[in-house]
Amino acid sequence: MSITPTRRQFLKTTALTFGAPTFIPASALGRDGHVAPSNRIVLGAIGIGPRGRKVLSCFLKEKDVQFVAIADAQENRRETVRRMAMRAYDTEDCKKYSDMNEMLERDDIDATLICTGDRWHALASMRAAKAGKDIYCEKPCSMTIRESQELADTINRYDRVFQAGTQRRNVDNFRFACQLAAGGKLGTVEKVHAGILSLREDFSWLPEEPLPSTDEIDWDAWLGPSPWRPYNKKYTQGRWRGYYDFNGGATLPEWGAHTIDLCQWAAGADGTVPVEYEADGDTIHATYQNGVKLVMRLAGFKGEGDWVVPGTCPVRFEGDEGWVEAADSGEIKSNPASLVKDFPEGGLSGTDPSKHVREFLDCVKSRKKPAANADVTRYGHIVSHAASIAWRLGRKVRFDPATETFIDDAEANHMISRSRRAGWTA
Repeated sequence: MSITPTRRQFLKTTALTFGAPTFIPASALGRDGHVAPSNRIVLGAIGIGPRGRKVLSCFLKEKDVQFVAIADAQENRRETVRRMAMRAYDTEDCKKYSDMNEMLERDDIDATLICTGDRWHALASMRAAKAGKDIYCEKPCSMTIRESQELADTINRYDRVFQAGTQRRNVDNFRFACQLAAGGKLGTVEKVHAGILSLREDFSWLPEEPLPSTDEIDWDAWLGPSPWRPYNKKYTQGRWRGYYDFNGGATLPEWGAHTIDLCQWAAGADGTVPVEYEADGDTIHATYQNGVKLVMRLAGFKGEGDWVVPGTCPVRFEGDEGWVEAADSGEIKSNPASLVKDFPEGGLSGTDPSKHVREFLDCVKSRKKPAANADVTRYGHIVSHAASIAWRLGRKVRFDPATETFIDDAEANHMISRSRRAGWTA
């Protein structure tokens, strides 16, 4: 989609000067199955670790994508991603940045892939939107209810295409199950169940270690809006999970971002949220205004408990005429069994983002809203954060979907937002 006038003029001048198209690669001319440069989506990435590399690999496989830049606070990750681009394109034309703002200033970049730690998701997305970029952002896309609101408002204000990394909306068994429920095939939906991996915030802070040079890691930028914390290498290797400062919400928004999101769809509630939340041990119960129940309960890595379908991130939707259940194994089961008789076996795992990535790219071109757009994400994430607040408080809370605040509850409302470290804003 982006090609600078200078490059267009270069291609035109080269063809005229030499008079022989054999001097210009087929990829530059859009021949031999290649997409012409003017029709490619130019992509930059921010904060790419293990999960980010999996998502990026899906982008690199798409012929209408040209990946050109990586911004990350860690040099080893910048270099790893640059080498990925080299292998994909047989070129070294991938620029490394330690400062995301410098990368976002590039006019040739159309879209950004954001896979930082949770603390940066909303701020990086809002910065990208203000810079005129479309955004694919890993979940959870916010650390608080307030960030969920700010993110959606910013995306809409700048008219950007946004896709949250809740890829299960585009995974066949989950999609089929949601469509059964939302389409009335279960009768009237009465209860929806979201499997969550864990509820925990029990880590002690790690001891301080010598801080490497800024060439190796910009620790201040890595922390970003989070409170200051002395450096420990393990934080930069994924050990940030489980800490409220970095992860937020007892990890419920991290996994609930997937399964609660699907329950929202199944319950026909993509534009609203439950009005009551109450924690009961490892289970959180919520109720929508129309009486539909949302149950958020532990599932573990294999769907332990009374889940019928094995695998992480199970969901179960119950109506007055039947139920359906799906999980990351790709399986789906129902009662009556006839509900899923037409579902083809051998679909994608719930962790595979390839279809989700493709939908995002198509929407970048069409300017339509993808499945996990900013508005859908706003409400699904608010549910996760509200449930987390109920769990942390250990009592029932009531929520007003119209004002997106807790009702007569100063303590809960105080937890709607967090202060950000000075200098780290959108």
